[in-house]
Amino acid sequence: MKATSIVEHARQLLEAHGDKAEAEAAQRAGAKQAEGKAEEAETWRKIRAAIHEMRPPHVS
Repeated sequence: MKATSIVEHARQLLEAHGDKAEAEAAQRAGAKQAEGKAEEAETWRKIRAAIHEMRPPHVS
């Protein structure tokens, strides 16, 4: 998957799931890995990383 597609998927997941988007991507990556679909799992890990970068830093 191209980088632009990964960013677009990440953006859509953020819009759909808000604060839970990163966890959702991680769960999907784990599910694909468990199914033996390593390439798809890697794509979901990249989407998760993109979501992480898009989110603002936490302020305490």
